[in-house]
Amino acid sequence: MTDQIRSHPKPSVRTAAAAPIAVAAQPGNLAGLLARIEEAVEEETAAIRIDTSYDLKASNARKSRYLYELNRAMKGISVEYLAQHSEGLLRLRQKLARNEAAILAHLNAVNEVATLLKEAIQHAEADGTYSAGEFGWAR
Repeated sequence: MTDQIRSHPKPSVRTAAAAPIAVAAQPGNLAGLLARIEEAVEEETAAIRIDTSYDLKASNARKSRYLYELNRAMKGISVEYLAQHSEGLLRLRQKLARNEAAILAHLNAVNEVATLLKEAIQHAEADGTYSAGEFGWAR
């Protein structure tokens, strides 16, 4: 048994020379990462428009993870490399703008429904005898 332990080489210690290789290899995933983010944003945008039971909390968590990954991937990237992905970044920006518009429309619709429900409840509770409006309390 001790022969087996001795026969395995020790794990190599990472040297300072190996660090730039790891950093240089990291940006290679930028195109894939942008594609995953685009897919997630498109899915959310479509779902917000048609699926009332869509899980926004899970979608926001996924987008937050992707944003974290994107921030990490962007560290140490040269301007030249970034220029190579400018088309993908622009496409993502446009999809995010459409996503924002869909989210705002969804929030406005939720706000309108909440306002209608609030007014209906207030109307149902008021019998007309005494109301806060008559005493100047309602604003």
